[in-house]
Amino acid sequence: MNCSLPSLPCFLGTFAVHNISVMKSFIAFALTLSLLITAACKKTDYDPALCANTSLIHRSVNKTTEIIVHDIFSPVVAGRIYAYTNIALYETLRHGHPEYKTLAGQIRDLTAVPEPPADPKVDINLAGIHAYLTVAKALIFSEEEMQAYTDSLYAELKTKGLPDDVFDASTAYGKTVADHILAWSKKDNYAQTRSYPKYTVTNEQGRWQPTPPAYIEAVEPHWRDIRSMTLDSASQFAPPPPTAFSTDKSSQFFKEAQSVYMSVDTNKAERVEIANFWDCNPYVMHTEGHLMMATKKITPGGHWMGIVGLATRKAGKDMVGTAEAYALVSIGLFDGFISCWDEKYRRNLIRPETYINQNIDPNWEPTLQTPPFPEHSSGHSVISAASSVILTKLFGDNFAFADSTEVPYNLPVRSFKSFNEAANEASISRYYGGIHYMNALTYGLAQGTKVGEHVLATVHTRTE
Repeated sequence: MNCSLPSLPCFLGTFAVHNISVMKSFIAFALTLSLLITAACKKTDYDPALCANTSLIHRSVNKTTEIIVHDIFSPVVAGRIYAYTNIALYETLRHGHPEYKTLAGQIRDLTAVPEPPADPKVDINLAGIHAYLTVAKALIFSEEEMQAYTDSLYAELKTKGLPDDVFDASTAYGKTVADHILAWSKKDNYAQTRSYPKYTVTNEQGRWQPTPPAYIEAVEPHWRDIRSMTLDSASQFAPPPPTAFSTDKSSQFFKEAQSVYMSVDTNKAERVEIANFWDCNPYVMHTEGHLMMATKKITPGGHWMGIVGLATRKAGKDMVGTAEAYALVSIGLFDGFISCWDEKYRRNLIRPETYINQNIDPNWEPTLQTPPFPEHSSGHSVISAASSVILTKLFGDNFAFADSTEVPYNLPVRSFKSFNEAANEASISRYYGGIHYMNALTYGLAQGTKVGEHVLATVHTRTE
C-alpha cells in the first residue's frame, strides 16, 4: 500500500537537502551575534576604576623626579617642569567635576583648554595621565626613558582590561590638552633666555663668585625674565636687602659670617642630619686627589612634590583632588623661584664659604656643598614657605606626616607635626649646612609666605 505522506526520515532528509543554505545563513548569523555580544560584554566589563587609581599620578610624578635627577636639571628648571605637567593633569581631570574650576584666565596667558569630545569612550582619568606624560616627555632630556615608562604603564593597564577603543579615545584627548599646555609654555621666555649673556664674574668686594670644588658658573641668572604664573612682576615680593657688606671684624656682616662659621661645629650630629636631609643639591661634586665624581640628588621642588604625594595619600584624595594639590604647589614653586632668583641676581651677594675663606679661615669648608648661584635670599626657604602655605590651606594647620621623600637617596625618614614645621626646618638646614647667612633664611621664609598667599588669593580651584 502506497503511503500518501512521506515517512519521518524521508521528510527530514528532504528538509535538510532543500534548506541547507538557510542553515548556513542561520549559523553565520549566530556566530556574528555571538561576536557582537562578546564585544559588548567586553566593553561593559571595563571598570573605570582601573584608571581612577591615584597611584598612576604618584608613579608618574615620581618618574618625572627620577628623570629630573638623572638629567641634572637645576632647581628652577625642575620647578618649571613640575608646573606645566601638573597643570596639564589638573586641567584634564577637572572635567566631570563641576566643583573644580579651570585655571584658564587665572594664571597668566593660559587660555581655555579644549573640552573633551562627546564620546563615552573617553576615560578622563586616563586622558589626564596621558596629558601629564606627554608634557613631561617634551620638557625633559631623557625622552626614551619617559617613553619606556609610558609604554610599560599602558601595557599594564591593557593587561588589566583596558579596551583599545577606550585607550585610543582617551589618549587622543589627553594629547589635545598636552598640545595646548605646551603651546602656552613656549611663550614663557624660557627658550629666549637660553641665549642670554652669562653671569659676569668680577673681583668686586662682596660680589658672588663660583665656589669649590667644581667652580660651576652661575645658574640661570636671567630667571627673573621667565613669565610668572600669578606674580605682577618678579620683584613683587622682594625681601629687604642683606646686611651691608664689610670685612671689618666689628661689622654686622662679619658677625653674621662668623655665626655661620661657628654654627657648623655646634651640635654637629643633629645639624648634619638636618642639613643632609634638606640638601636637595642636584649636582654635588666629590674630589679624591685628581679624581672627580658627582652625586645626583633630588631638587628642593622635587622634595616638596614628594611631600604632596605623601599628604594626598594620607588624606585619601581622589584623582582630581590629588591633581589639584600637585598643581597648586607647583605653581607656588614656579613663582617662588622667579621671586627668589630676581632677588639673588639683584644683590649678587657673596656666599659664606667665599667670605669665610677670605676673611676668617682659609681652610674652612661648609657641611653642604655651596650651590652655584648668589646668596640672598635662600631659595629653599622661599619655595618651602610657599609650599607650606598652600598645603596648609588644603590639608589644615596640624597635618602631621612622616617625610620619606629622601629614602631613595639613602636618607632616613623625618617626621613633622605640620607643613610649617617642615618648611622651617628646611630653611634652617641651610644655616646648619654652612651655605647661607641667617638673614637669607628669615627674609626668604617671609618672601615665600607672601608668594604662597598670593597664589591662593589669585588661583581658585573650587566653585564654592
